[in-house]
This record gives sequence, structure tokens and C-alpha cells, in this order.
Amino acid sequence: MNIARNNEILKTTIDQDGILRLTLNNQHNHNALSEEMMSKIKTALDESISNKKIRVVIISAEGPTFSAGHDLKELTHRRQDPDKGRDYFKTVMNKCSKLMQTIVNSPKPVIAEVNGTATAAGCQLVASCDLAYASKAATFATPGVNIGLFCSTPMVAVSRNISNKESMEMLLTGDLISADKAEKIGLINKSIENSLLKKETLVIAKKISKKSAMTLKIGKEAFYKQIDMSLSEAYDYASSVMVKNMLQLDAEEGIDAFIEKRKPNWQDK
Repeated sequence: MNIARNNEILKTTIDQDGILRLTLNNQHNHNALSEEMMSKIKTALDESISNKKIRVVIISAEGPTFSAGHDLKELTHRRQDPDKGRDYFKTVMNKCSKLMQTIVNSPKPVIAEVNGTATAAGCQLVASCDLAYASKAATFATPGVNIGLFCSTPMVAVSRNISNKESMEMLLTGDLISADKAEKIGLINKSIENSLLKKETLVIAKKISKKSAMTLKIGKEAFYKQIDMSLSEAYDYASSVMVKNMLQLDAEEGIDAFIEKRKPNWQDK
């Protein structure tokens, strides 16, 4: 039985496997990351952290656009402020940065399911997720350069997923790339036929949901911490994490289950 809560621009469902689906649902505005949209996504993610029933999060969208990024009309309107919008622009960019970091810092794996175009901060949202699967028809771009606004914040997430040359090509040209190219350069995990996208993404989510939540939490945190360390620092840190992990109840249970050729009974401890 699904537990559902539908907001005007963000739909949420939790299934029996503990998979939380957040569906961007503001098609007339191309699922833009407006202030309201970002707040709703972040609130849902924050609530998922303390909800033990939730084991995996999928972020998807209704309509042909996954997300067009920031709401430019919303931003442009604030140029009428006495400071020409400076404080508001700072507020929006900080809110966006916190949202992306919430995804990375969440102990729950977060998967992007992209069925349409993801541009600018929408592409940043995809790149910030732990995993990303897209339909063959999906496209991606960081097109800010085309309107005089370099995609500096999307650059942070994108450049941590793909090579410098590939990142700079996207950032300097602003061109759309196909799902197949996005897969080739590592922006997404896999491009999938549209009719199979939801099914295949759910298969991955369910597979992950069966793992020990404690183990996933430790592992995800360690992955993002070590990635910017030097080689020796990363090994020292990862070794300490392995020792901590080995002492957890689920590691003891998992190893025993493997030796005894049975399914583990996770306690998430």
C-alpha cells in the first residue's frame, strides 16, 4: 500500500519497500527550481533523514522537462528592489546550494530519474544525486553562457561527475547533450528506453533498499569525504571507517550470514 502526499508543485509517495518518490509537478513552469520548489524538495529530504521507513529517495518529474533550473522570471522581477536584487539573488543561490548539499549529505541514497530536459540548476540537481538514470529522449545542458549568466553553481556538481574537458565543453558552449552522451561521459549511470525508465530505476532502488541502512549511511558519507583527499589521507580515513564499520552489528550479521550461506537479518545498527 502506497502512502501518498500530494502538494501543488511536488508530489510525494512512499511505497512498501521504503522508497520515497519526489515528483516535480509544475509543468507549466518547466518544473523550475523556484524558491517554493526548492523549499519543498529540501523539506521532504530533511524529513526523510529521520524517517526510518524511508530507505531510498527517487527524484523524478512530470512532463517533458525534468527541470529548467532557476525560475528566471522570479529572479528578474527582483531587479526592481532597491539593491537591484542583490540580496534576493544571494538568498536564492544559497538556498539552491543548501538543497544540493542536503542531497549529498543525506544518509539515504538519492536517485535522479530523468524523463526530459534537465538544464542549468536542473542539470545540477541530476549531478548532485548519487545515481542518475535517464530516458533516451532526455537531454542535458548548462546553458547559462547563452544568456550572459555562466552556470557557476551547476559547475560545482557537474565538474565533480565528469572530466574537466567535458565539463568545460558543456559550460562554454551551453549546448544540449543527449542521454547517450551523458552516459558516456559519466553524468548519468544509464540511458534507458522511456517506457522502461521508471521500472528499471525502481529495480535499482529496490535492490539498494534491501541493504543495511547503517552500512549505506557509513559508506555514502565516506565516499564524499574521501574523494577530495590526497591518496594517503583517503586511505587513512577509509581504514578508520572500515574499522568502525566492522564493529557494527550489521557487519557482524552480514559476515555471519555470508559464511552460513543465508540471508542477513539487518538491524540497521
